[in-house]
Amino acid sequence: MRPVILSARGITKSFGDRTVLAGIDLDVAEGEAVAIIGASGSGKTTFLRCLNRLEMPDAGTVKVGDETIGETAFGRAADARSLARQRRLFGFVFQRFNLFPHLTARGNVAIGPRRVLGLDRDEANWRAENCLAKVQLEAHMDKRPSQLSGGQQQRVAIARALAMEPRVMLFDEPTSALDPELVQEVLDAMRRLAAEGMTMVVVTHEMRFARAVADRVVFMADGAVAEVGPPSSFFGAPKDPRLQRFLRHLDHAA
Repeated sequence: MRPVILSARGITKSFGDRTVLAGIDLDVAEGEAVAIIGASGSGKTTFLRCLNRLEMPDAGTVKVGDETIGETAFGRAADARSLARQRRLFGFVFQRFNLFPHLTARGNVAIGPRRVLGLDRDEANWRAENCLAKVQLEAHMDKRPSQLSGGQQQRVAIARALAMEPRVMLFDEPTSALDPELVQEVLDAMRRLAAEGMTMVVVTHEMRFARAVADRVVFMADGAVAEVGPPSSFFGAPKDPRLQRFLRHLDHAA
């Protein structure tokens, strides 16, 4: 049995008098791909952002390995520098690509290892080239974002996250900003990462990905985990009535 690499306990978050997360628990094993699905407003993105403290939870703990995110080894709140270091345990791929328009694909991927990790130019470029190759962009390393399709730009963003050598990759609806014909190339890149054993937590509306790639699928509703299981039972024999309705709605929409 694979060891747990990411553990969330009691993650709670409110905005004003609206509870968005109501005490979420989730363990992710090393090398596991977990897909999170649910209706809009169910708290999926907020939960993802709470994992690496882009959003500060009101209560609960997140651990990567033996390290508690947001805390020092002595249980005190982490200062900004320590929290920045802890965030590097995660790679985060957003809906929007947020690439530097004046840099090439190689430059966009190499800038983090150079400025944050302190690698020299040659080593950072070598790492960038390897990460771009992992997402099938060997032929596009010297192109700027304006010369790339949306799917290629999102794959550069994935390579940029990989170049920081995170322990866990977080994806927030990585295909939602793409035209339909470009979605598959991004999903294929994520599929290859999962096959290579990258630990991944993916908020997605792509049920094909959840069925074919995820080791487990999580359904969130009303700020809580309503059901979780392997794709076969999750999609084939859902137990929670809200999940049953959600899947029926997807079938009708298709």
